Amino acid sequence: MKKLLIATTLLAALPFAAFADGGWNGSGELGFAASRGNAKSENLNAKLNFSKEDDTWKDNFYLTALRSKGNSTSIQSIDGVPTAVTSYDYTANRYEAGASAGYKFDERSYLVGALRYENDDFSPFNYQAVVSLGYGYTAIKNERTELSFEVGPGYKRVEPVLTGETESDVVGRGLIGFKYRFNENTGFENTFLVEAGSDNTFYQNDAGLVVNMNKTLALKLGYQVRHNSDVAPGLKKTDQLMTTNLVYNF
Repeated sequence: MKKLLIATTLLAALPFAAFADGGWNGSGELGFAASRGNAKSENLNAKLNFSKEDDTWKDNFYLTALRSKGNSTSIQSIDGVPTAVTSYDYTANRYEAGASAGYKFDERSYLVGALRYENDDFSPFNYQAVVSLGYGYTAIKNERTELSFEVGPGYKRVEPVLTGETESDVVGRGLIGFKYRFNENTGFENTFLVEAGSDNTFYQNDAGLVVNMNKTLALKLGYQVRHNSDVAPGLKKTDQLMTTNLVYNF
């Protein structure tokens, strides 16, 4: 676990060190909602993303956070009498960091190394950490459309909630990135990630509709689906998240 924390810390430092070279673009997303009265809840999701592409390199780094608290009611036995008890607890608490560095062979082909780490209190795993090396190919890239693919082997370490013991597995990693601009102010983007191993197959799809208000600010409607094929009894395999965020580009 200590090695994973060190790796994640180094991962977080990469983009800030790289800013010294210039050429990086970034964006920050933030969404917050709170309710009071008969129901009480608080929801926060945030994302920080950095990217850079030139004639030689195609790099990306991101951090995400999701926290949610709300009222939950359960039936408990109090003095032998079934009683409805309401508590205010976390319903989501997830942090994720990832980075990729791609070395271009030409305008379309590149060698890519990627890292991903997540800690999710409501996942079948206490944490997941993946490192991979693969081949990337940009099939389409013009002013309106961008489509790219990445595929390659990887090594994954997880800690299942059920056992609490660290497990390792060789996985196949695949990534499909798609962007399309309807006009100067409106665009659609979708990223599909899969990490397939003998013990578990994880996939995540992030779709987003972005509407620019000006060069700096935008609104983003997002829909995320996350799936684990192998989960403990009583846990759902698929999680879904819908967000409406304010985006700041820099």
